[in-house]
Amino acid sequence: MAEEDKVVAIIPSRLESTRLPNKAIRKICGIPLIVHVMKRCLMAKKLSEVFVATDSEIIAKEVSNWGGKFIITKSSHVCGTDRIAEAAKEIEADIIVNIQGDEALVKPQHIDAAVTMMLENPTINVGILVNKYFKENNPSDIKVVLNERSEVMYFSRNDIPSTQRNKKAQRLKAYHVVPFRKKFLLKYTQWEPTALERIEFNEYLRILEKGFTIKATEVSSSAISVDTPQDLAFVRKRMPEDSDFKKYRIQSK
Repeated sequence: MAEEDKVVAIIPSRLESTRLPNKAIRKICGIPLIVHVMKRCLMAKKLSEVFVATDSEIIAKEVSNWGGKFIITKSSHVCGTDRIAEAAKEIEADIIVNIQGDEALVKPQHIDAAVTMMLENPTINVGILVNKYFKENNPSDIKVVLNERSEVMYFSRNDIPSTQRNKKAQRLKAYHVVPFRKKFLLKYTQWEPTALERIEFNEYLRILEKGFTIKATEVSSSAISVDTPQDLAFVRKRMPEDSDFKKYRIQSK
């Protein structure tokens, strides 16, 4: 990493969740969900620091109790990206990595892959990880289509591309590890929400609608965002045998 390239992860987290209330502090193998995400970020080799950005004193206390750093933000933010932008103003960094607070199975090496994409190409303002996806009719997951340069063409909660004419059409899912150039992050979050963003309820469409590019890196992953009780049950079942969990479990309480 070049001396001038300081990379910091910010994990946005809020207590309220319509589909799974208090999910950030739900226990998985005795550890709050948000702490799992934090511990995994701390294992990534290309991150200088890791912060949790939250408007909840309850989440902040859990993070602190488990040895993490937090930044208290306003409660009025509509999306996680706006929350990390507020927190980023207090942090000295060149690249800010937005790692969604419910990615309990995020892999440290995947975080490093996303950062490497940025470090190797200084023209990229924002990137995202994607992985192959096989479910159908699940609006909780954001599906992605890419062009031949691995740039995002569109995000949707619907199943894209269509399998109406080609039953074997391969789908990709957004894996919410999203690195930004800090300057671009602060600029983009000042723009008004755009039409497609409002329809899909995905703030990254604002970038595409304004004519900017999001570069994607595909990784092999079965990680899921914890959005529902079913997701939580899946992660609780998977976690005990997870290789990264085994590494930080022995350092935990």
